[in-house]
Amino acid sequence: MSPRKRPPTDPTSSPADQAQETLLAMEVALRQKIGEAPEGSEEKSHLQELLSLLSGQKTPEAPPTASKVPTPSFASILEEMGVPMIRSSRRLDFGAMERAMKDRMLEETARTLESRLNEEITRHPAPFLCPACGRPLQSKGMKSKTFMTSFGEVTLRRRYGFCRSCRKGCFPDDARLGLDATGFSPEVQYLAGLFGAETDFLEASTLLFCAARIRLPEKQVERLAKSLGELIDQDEREHVDLEPHRLPQGPLYIGMDGTGVPMQSRETAGRKGKQKDGSSKTREAKMIDIWEANTQNERGIPIRDPGSVSYSAAIESASCPDVGRELSDFARRVEREATRRGAAQARQIVVIGDGAAWIWKTAEYLFPGALCIVDRFHAKQHLSELSHALFGDSPKAEEWRHCRYEELDEGRMDDLLKEIGIYASRFPEAEQCRTYFQNNRERMRYPEFRARGLCTSSGVVEAGCKSIVGSRLKKSGMHWSVTGANAILALRCTIKSGRYESFWERKARQWAA
Repeated sequence: MSPRKRPPTDPTSSPADQAQETLLAMEVALRQKIGEAPEGSEEKSHLQELLSLLSGQKTPEAPPTASKVPTPSFASILEEMGVPMIRSSRRLDFGAMERAMKDRMLEETARTLESRLNEEITRHPAPFLCPACGRPLQSKGMKSKTFMTSFGEVTLRRRYGFCRSCRKGCFPDDARLGLDATGFSPEVQYLAGLFGAETDFLEASTLLFCAARIRLPEKQVERLAKSLGELIDQDEREHVDLEPHRLPQGPLYIGMDGTGVPMQSRETAGRKGKQKDGSSKTREAKMIDIWEANTQNERGIPIRDPGSVSYSAAIESASCPDVGRELSDFARRVEREATRRGAAQARQIVVIGDGAAWIWKTAEYLFPGALCIVDRFHAKQHLSELSHALFGDSPKAEEWRHCRYEELDEGRMDDLLKEIGIYASRFPEAEQCRTYFQNNRERMRYPEFRARGLCTSSGVVEAGCKSIVGSRLKKSGMHWSVTGANAILALRCTIKSGRYESFWERKARQWAA
């Protein structure tokens, strides 16, 4: 049944009677659930608490509250909010009633939270020491500040201290509670990051209110999401611990690729690109995907293990010098992600790429014993483009392309290079294509790779570029700064890699320390 519909009530009954019927029906349903729940279970205890709230009574085991603010019972809020709604209409709009009651209960919870936090600050103050140097602070009195929480706004009075050594002021009680200078609680920041990473900031603002009743304007969601992304980017560089639950059980696949991100004009000034005038409107975000594929489908094609994919991406340099061991920024990113995923413990590392030189150079530096494979679909794409350059849209193009595909799949590289070479003197595209296949022929031993049960395509990487980068950063009208794009990329990669909760757990431990 739709939440906006319910069976019609007796038109002869009074609004008060209808309210009582609603309460009674809810109570009966709860008592039935309590009878069905296992004795001593958490479910039964939770249902009993709900029944107690419904009846407006406290359970005998409930600890006495230290708050001086009376907390309205569920039943009293239901009566206060529900009866007027019933009286205003012949039929109860349960959906509207749900939303109105939820708003009221959040409001009351915020009042209770505000009272208890202020009392906690008074009764159990944090050590009045500078968080930077540990020296005693000079008291500057009490200052009030309103914080946005997931329940609503709460105003706290905290002690303000000044460190003569560091020449900075601070609020020790804020740090103890996990509050920072943004004025938003950890839960609000958590949700803003989650929604801001998933969709554009305007839609994220709307979703925050619809799903969590949190009112944040578009610009504030943007600031919170980017600020959180910058923290996550720093956290990614500092925490490179092995993930024990993801130790490789078979070959560990490492894919690398890049995709353009539309940028603000100041970020592309002086850069060469693909525009008609030689300028650029994008910067390349480079991505590493790591996954496992230890099972095969009925055709013998490896299937990615569920939950095995992790991502890391940024707009940063991937160029490595020809001599020496100095790593590029992106190579260091690859090294960190590979360490987390247990590359040192893997029985084999397989690097898959589209043939770009920076991919193989990075693989050579970091994984000298790795097996390198050119993505088979990228290789075929080169042949498809060449067939069009040679024969246009004629039937000859399809016939020529099909023959070259067969030679590639069967490992007949000499035949493939010979056929391409026929046109090399007349078509620059053919010469470029021949060079591409000559340079990568050792990475195109597809019959051997298939016989060993290995992946020969970078579909995971292609999907990652689209889902992590494209679907969020390349929407119509978007133009990014490098800092902003990297912040959102860090946020999205952490969420999609299943590491968002771990990041917040580390933050919570920092607050508790």
